[in-house]
Amino acid sequence: MPGWSMDDDRSDTVVTPSAEFPPLDPAEVDTLRRVGAQWRTGVPRALPVDPTLGRYRSRPAPGRFSRLTPIALFRPEQDDRPEQDDRPEQDDRPERDDRGGRDGLVAAEPANRPDSGLGRRLGRVRRAVLGPPLASAAVLHERMRKLVALPVLSSDLLSSVAYGPEALLTVLVLAGSGALGLTLPLSAGLVLLMVAVGISYRQTIPAYPHGAGSYLVAGDNLGVGAGLTAAAGLMLDYVLTVSVSIAAGMHAVTSALPGLTPFTVPLGVLVILLLLAGNLRGVRTAGNIFVLPTYAFVAAVLGLLVVGYLRAAGRGFAPVAPPVVPATEGLGLLLVLRAFASGAVSMTGIEAVSNAVPAFRPTEWRNARTTLSWMVAMLVVLFAGLTLLIHLTGLVPRPGETLLSQLARVTFPTGPWYAVVQATTALILLLAANTAFNDFPRLLFFMARAGHAPRRFLHLGDRLAFGNGLVALAGTATVVFVAFGGHTEKLIPLYAVGVFLAFTLSQSGMVVHWRRHRGVGWRRRVLVNGVGAVLSGLVLLTAAVAKFTEGAWVVVIAVPLLVLLFHRVHRHYRALHAALALRPPPGGRQPGVRPSRVAAGPPAVSPPAVPPPAVPAPGAGSVEWEEVPQELRHLVVVPVVRLNRASMRALAYAVSLGRPTLAVHLAPEEAEADRFREQWRAWGDHVRLETIVSPYRAVIGPLAHYLAALHAAAPELVLTVVVPEVVLRRPWHRLLHSRTGHRLRRALRALPGVVVTSIPVHVVE
Repeated sequence: MPGWSMDDDRSDTVVTPSAEFPPLDPAEVDTLRRVGAQWRTGVPRALPVDPTLGRYRSRPAPGRFSRLTPIALFRPEQDDRPEQDDRPEQDDRPERDDRGGRDGLVAAEPANRPDSGLGRRLGRVRRAVLGPPLASAAVLHERMRKLVALPVLSSDLLSSVAYGPEALLTVLVLAGSGALGLTLPLSAGLVLLMVAVGISYRQTIPAYPHGAGSYLVAGDNLGVGAGLTAAAGLMLDYVLTVSVSIAAGMHAVTSALPGLTPFTVPLGVLVILLLLAGNLRGVRTAGNIFVLPTYAFVAAVLGLLVVGYLRAAGRGFAPVAPPVVPATEGLGLLLVLRAFASGAVSMTGIEAVSNAVPAFRPTEWRNARTTLSWMVAMLVVLFAGLTLLIHLTGLVPRPGETLLSQLARVTFPTGPWYAVVQATTALILLLAANTAFNDFPRLLFFMARAGHAPRRFLHLGDRLAFGNGLVALAGTATVVFVAFGGHTEKLIPLYAVGVFLAFTLSQSGMVVHWRRHRGVGWRRRVLVNGVGAVLSGLVLLTAAVAKFTEGAWVVVIAVPLLVLLFHRVHRHYRALHAALALRPPPGGRQPGVRPSRVAAGPPAVSPPAVPPPAVPAPGAGSVEWEEVPQELRHLVVVPVVRLNRASMRALAYAVSLGRPTLAVHLAPEEAEADRFREQWRAWGDHVRLETIVSPYRAVIGPLAHYLAALHAAAPELVLTVVVPEVVLRRPWHRLLHSRTGHRLRRALRALPGVVVTSIPVHVVE
């Protein structure tokens, strides 16, 4: 919400649909009371129709609006009440029903119903793909248990072992076969980094049980700028997670089925769309979809490791000499650091659990911490086991086939097990993007709540999923995947910078957090998070420098640009919040009396003698500050093109408001203006008419300038422009009309103090 900051109370760990509608703070409630004390409407509370619909035993069909969501009563027994026209006012309102509802009505159906055959068919397809809508109360049941959360949130982390060791060796082998001896020391360093960062995030989760993402942790402890920088890094990481996972998965598929290589890009895009559809079905449904592939991959790799080490034990664990590979670069510190940074991509996704703490069942933080511990343990076992087995087998990266595929071929030379390993690897790599689909929308939710991202990302869809965030991620990842042609090696250099930027800021923020609170054992916690911050920072600097020319420069430039964008979004929402905030009545003013430069009485409606001013920009010189009914003075303006049924309806509506009314006609020449005035007099000249000659045949511009001039002549007036509008039944009929009314509304929207009302005339054909 605009005006919220990182320090706002977020003790509620459950993300509910109500987050889109934050309550007023105490100061705003006090202002609301002061404004309400000024109201004197004089309008009776008795209404000509029962708003609760309780008097109507059988409600009439809504006609052409049958596609809209019907409304049901909170108290159905109210329909059996005897009809009374003079019931006490308080009896007209339902109190509470046995479902817990309070005063008011409730929509009886979950969504709009299309009124066309095609729309109904598309609606049935949508329901078949996404499932039936869920009520808001179901959000408490759409959370994950640990056995489901582990595969859902670890798919990215665990799948990275399929390409992490290969990324490490691909850089080392540039210095020739002799450099492969550094594989084990670098892998040991990466295991140390995994454990350090994993323990650091174990500490972070209970400290931030409402969601411990880098954006929140860095923002709370290091400032808003650090939080936004971490958010930018995470957003790039999530987009690249989808792109890299799909690219690696397609590479695994084409390694086993080379004939599919020309179709890598379209098949990858299709997988992204399938993942989008699965996640739009909701957190719990998506979790059930992705449970089996993750566990199958872990079982397949563990089986590969067991058989591989048994074969190695048969030869006394003697390493097989790798094939001779000529050196293309010299072995130096920079190449070693590049190899270490490339292997560090195996850690992407380790933050997923801390981001998704509210998605767990109670006790949320305890279940999240247990899940993270299992994830890190499995990562260490799989990464270390595969790296050592690759070293013992003497394999090196080669074009056209992944290193894991080579290992599976050597380990399982016969039988179906090679196909099982490749199938589960391809499946987990393709589904690893689901981790990003789970966390990216949640990150946008937290950012939107603080006003740093569009508020549309606060909205929960009809399946209680952040649909807007999911679509944004899928669209962006598709663009990146297509732009890089689905090549994993081109995407890997962009990967490590964003994720380790978030890691470094998060762990640094936790150091500040423990130093600030100084609870029991805070020094030990500072040391753990400090080690994680230092190691992550070293990898960040290494990746940024060593891989800058390979593509990391894109991330280095994109992060500050994204931070600038976030600041601009927040500035807009801050200005919007200030403009829409309730303001108490000015001190010393009597209720119902407002200062004015023009004496009370009927407003002058003659066009001013001065040339019409230019149309002001939105908000420029705005006087839209009236919040008490008696402060408003009206002039109703009706643009009339010709005297027909639409114009008569608009004029009748305007006069029925009981406010001064002015009709305006634009004519292309004086002769037409004279003819129209004669027709007006024949009608009876019931409303003051002003004609404007537009010799260049423009309509919208002269009318907008005229209304601006009227407002400038009497700024205290609220101009209500009543526009007749023909409503056409079929969309293609719009091509046959100029839609002047729509263009006029768009032009007048920029004028302060102007209200535009449409009077529809429906054409049935």
